[in-house]
Amino acid sequence: MGRSHVLRLAQEGAIVLATDVDRAGVEETVAQVTAAGGTAVALEQDVTNADRWTEVVAEAERRFGKLDILVNNAGLLILKPVDATTDEEWDLTHAINAKGAFLGIRTVVPAMQRAGGGSIVNISSIYGVVGAPSAAAYEASKGAVRLLTKASAVDLAKYGIRVNSVHPGVIETPMTTELLATPESTRAVLSTTILDRPGKPEEVSNVVLFLASDEASFVTGAEYLVDGGYTAQ
Repeated sequence: MGRSHVLRLAQEGAIVLATDVDRAGVEETVAQVTAAGGTAVALEQDVTNADRWTEVVAEAERRFGKLDILVNNAGLLILKPVDATTDEEWDLTHAINAKGAFLGIRTVVPAMQRAGGGSIVNISSIYGVVGAPSAAAYEASKGAVRLLTKASAVDLAKYGIRVNSVHPGVIETPMTTELLATPESTRAVLSTTILDRPGKPEEVSNVVLFLASDEASFVTGAEYLVDGGYTAQ
């Protein structure tokens, strides 16, 4: 989904600083943006490292003059029930999914103040809203992102910074390859998706684009479910 977000934002004219712990992957994303006529720069980043966040934000301001959009997209899914989850798996999941988003928000605030405001979009999940089997650490971390978003929206409104969360359902990405590996597992994971199909990354990116843009100027502290109706019943 991160690649899709970068491509969609760049398509609409954003200058994007794309980061990922996978340097080769993020460089390929930037190559696709460039080939499509957009502008993007790739940097390697571990979102659990506070010092690296400081460096990345400084680089964005140095290269582009300002930073007024942040999309917190990094995520980790470990498929284990709560009684089988190790301390290490819990800590790693929360470090990437929840602490990474927190560090990003905290670090961009001064830059967005200098820019006169901004928009932060946090990628949570339907499993930050409802429970499901065998993903306790992931669900707890995404629930944390949901409430971190609302708390941040309240704290940062005085700076003209909007903060919203997006909650994808079952989307066709490498993270869901195992979930969608067989017709049987696909039927099981889509059991309450009333549109009866997995979503495409671009369908999530369209909502990210809206929230990042001035079209959403009166939207903050909100949660947008992009789940094909998974949570509707």
